[in-house]
Amino acid sequence: MKKITALFVLVALLSACKRSKYNSDWYKFTFDDLKRKNLIHVPDSYDGSEAVSLILAFHGGFGSPVNIEKQSQLSLLSDQEGFIVCYPEGLHHAWNAGWCCGKPMRDNYDDVGMVSALIDKLLDEYNIDPKRVYATGMSNGAFMSYRLACELSDKIAAVAPVEGTMNIEVCNPSEPVPIIHFHSYMDTSVPYEGGVGDGPSDHYNTPLDSVFTVWSGYNGCMVDDTLIYSGSDYDHWQWKDCNNNAIIEFYISHDGGHQWPMGVKPRKGADDPSQAFNANQLMWEFFQAHPKP
Repeated sequence: MKKITALFVLVALLSACKRSKYNSDWYKFTFDDLKRKNLIHVPDSYDGSEAVSLILAFHGGFGSPVNIEKQSQLSLLSDQEGFIVCYPEGLHHAWNAGWCCGKPMRDNYDDVGMVSALIDKLLDEYNIDPKRVYATGMSNGAFMSYRLACELSDKIAAVAPVEGTMNIEVCNPSEPVPIIHFHSYMDTSVPYEGGVGDGPSDHYNTPLDSVFTVWSGYNGCMVDDTLIYSGSDYDHWQWKDCNNNAIIEFYISHDGGHQWPMGVKPRKGADDPSQAFNANQLMWEFFQAHPKP
């Protein structure tokens, strides 16, 4: 009987180590005297013999690492392509990404410093190529991706914001940062034209054309807002001939809404994901093509 009980305890402990249905583990550390949690997915193919890419994926407001893992399905792509993906957790379920959102903004949490420390720790513990560290995020997590591009461009090779914008007053990247942005014309929470959306956070959103104009200048792009494709499904613009090949790609769909394109709805009542393009595949192709020089 004792052996059976011990076996059940062992199974329970082993099960507790895996916190998501994608076999991802919790990775915890302390930063600024605050405990920070991150969900990390390491593909079965990883054996440490070769340096791999790292994608940091940031959840939206009121979200969580488990939520963004399910919503984005990036762990499944990780298993296919062999990169490591880490889903950090924002304190109070949000990020200090500028003038949005909530307590992290009001209390001025050093989320950029936390991410910098997290990258250093992961570089120490895994065989990750430091030239292939990328950031993406949904909504408030997209805002965070832009803030990292502004303030951590020495470590972040490229960013892929999803259904967000750049809501910070000062942006001084030390290096050009390639950007691939995904959005929907139907997104009323973070409207692509800017303004106050109908989401739970009552704040002004910067128009995306202004964001791309600013980043075109930062990246030294010589050719602006070139329309690559326009159809009934989506439009695709590009800013090119940039310093260090730091191009800007913008995909915006006519369907969907405030949701990860071809992702999974995180809850009932959420917008349906766009089916116009696969954000994960486009993102991964873009990241592969844009390591740090």
